[in-house]
Amino acid sequence: MPITRNLENIADGFSEPKKKLLYYLKVMQQAGLEELANVMKVSRMAVHKHLALLQKRGLVEEAVETRGHVGRPRMVYQLTSQSKAVFPKSYSAIATHALDFIERNMGKEAVEKVLHERQSELFDQYYKRLKDLDFDKQIKELAKIRDEEGYIAESKKESKSGGGRKYVLLEYNCPIIYIAEKHWEACTTETELFEKLLGANIETTHRAAKGDSICKFVIKERKEGYL
Repeated sequence: MPITRNLENIADGFSEPKKKLLYYLKVMQQAGLEELANVMKVSRMAVHKHLALLQKRGLVEEAVETRGHVGRPRMVYQLTSQSKAVFPKSYSAIATHALDFIERNMGKEAVEKVLHERQSELFDQYYKRLKDLDFDKQIKELAKIRDEEGYIAESKKESKSGGGRKYVLLEYNCPIIYIAEKHWEACTTETELFEKLLGANIETTHRAAKGDSICKFVIKERKEGYL
């Protein structure tokens, strides 16, 4: 499980244990009291006390476990739809309204232009941190950057495929989900950014904006990269 490096923006005003509980539930999707006590390294009673407060705030709810459980059903905890509001967002609602306005008055091409300009800005920022690293470290650093930006990200190395290295980049939170749900170009420009930075073939297999619980990028090394 990834250890977040940026909890500050998650549920401002909450204590650190409650922020961590929200974070772990975001990543784990569903978890029992014992599991949460283990990852938090505190007692079941302490976890239950924090969960009770989060339930009162409408951020956490109880549910019957639905994933891979054999035998008698058990009760688990999960985030509510209302909890989306407490996770960090790169863009406010104003950004979405601005893109809507641009599309209505200038057309879809103008929206694409704005998003590509933003992609260029991000490329320059990311490039400074990735340019002197080898491919393996580039992937790890990219995941670190995305985690710092609120995506709750981690990378995992998979077995070599066709002589090239293969990774997956997982993002458990989507700060731009409200934009991406209306303007799918935000997702495609994001994938293009990663391809340019890493000089890799990237397949996006899961998207939060399409209803998936995570965004998942499968990254396959090419012989020659851009960096």
